[in-house]
Amino acid sequence: MESRVLTGATIRGLALPSKPAARLAGNSSFPTVRLTGKLSDGGNLICGRQLRPAILLEASPANAFSSPVKKRDNLRPCLAAASSPAGSSDSSGGAKVGFLEKYPALVTGFFFFMWYFLNVIFNILNKKIYNYFPYPYFVSVIHLFVGVVYCLLSWSVSLPKRAPIDSNLLKLLIPVAACHALGHVTSNVSFAAVAVSFTHTVKALEPFFNAAASQFVLGQSIPITLWLSLAPVVIGVSMASLTELSFNWLGFVSAMISNISFTYRSIYSKKAMTDMDSTNLYAYISIIALIVCIPPALIIEGPQLLKYGFSDAIAKVGLTKFITDLFWVGMFYHLYNQLATNTLERVAPLTHAVGNVLKRVFVIGFSILAFGNKISLQTGIGTSIAIFGVAMYSFIKARMEEEKRQGKAA
Repeated sequence: MESRVLTGATIRGLALPSKPAARLAGNSSFPTVRLTGKLSDGGNLICGRQLRPAILLEASPANAFSSPVKKRDNLRPCLAAASSPAGSSDSSGGAKVGFLEKYPALVTGFFFFMWYFLNVIFNILNKKIYNYFPYPYFVSVIHLFVGVVYCLLSWSVSLPKRAPIDSNLLKLLIPVAACHALGHVTSNVSFAAVAVSFTHTVKALEPFFNAAASQFVLGQSIPITLWLSLAPVVIGVSMASLTELSFNWLGFVSAMISNISFTYRSIYSKKAMTDMDSTNLYAYISIIALIVCIPPALIIEGPQLLKYGFSDAIAKVGLTKFITDLFWVGMFYHLYNQLATNTLERVAPLTHAVGNVLKRVFVIGFSILAFGNKISLQTGIGTSIAIFGVAMYSFIKARMEEEKRQGKAA
């Protein structure tokens, strides 16, 4: 911007002397400037710039004002003041409130909606892929691979900025990622073997394994109320399993191993507590889990894929659909997990519990509608009882954690 020297004029209350302005050299200073009129808090506009009163006071060697200047403000644009005759938020001292800050409940609701939506889409598309490409180990690798590529691209443009990781944190994250990889692969083995609704019904037993690990592995005392709330979960899953039309032992056992794996993931996660943000943390876990998943996929399914796996899938749906299905199922997997983490950071433990229960209800319900799975009356009742038990357990545990946190704060 071109600099101009204004002399011999009064501009909006500023009386400037008629002699030329002194050069800034050595210890030279500006001549005494006399203020006429009243300066607003926002200062005056000269050549499109905002002139702050502090500069004038500091420029005067006489310093006729008794109050000292504590801070020298920089020149900054004041477009809002120029456009608003009645003053702006800057002159009144108030900050502008953005949409995200003004409607936090609406934003949190949108996060929940996207979490559920992406979860449902992932489960439906995942099962459709298994109907013509039944190779869960390879598909599990694709899930993590697409997510890792997404994370690397995000880091390359600093969205978010990559958090540094040292050898100590890496050692703590390896067990977490290994359990995450095992739980992810076994979940997909179950999804490929049985109906999606049945896998999620069995995975409703995860709180039971969490409580058992806390009691017998970590040595924590679990109240009797929590154990009683888990009784309907066990009964409901047992009822649903006995009459499930798509039941087979591979799907059931794989879902149970997934529950155990995710339970130990939670245990190791507590030992690997870190100040790193959840987005970066999940990215590092995904990278390590991908490295863990690749060898078993190559050993178990590699020869079959090369002989007839890929060719059969391409013959059924075509190369373009096959590739796009794998890409989108991996993208949905990563995004719904990332959104789940970001969403649960915004809410209280009780809301967290409600969200998890409703998510499982949504997935079970929409998977039945999408695939037209026939379920017996006993399976439906058993699934409902199991979900009710999970809700009871989650509410009781959330209240206990809230009371514990309040006790520490007091």
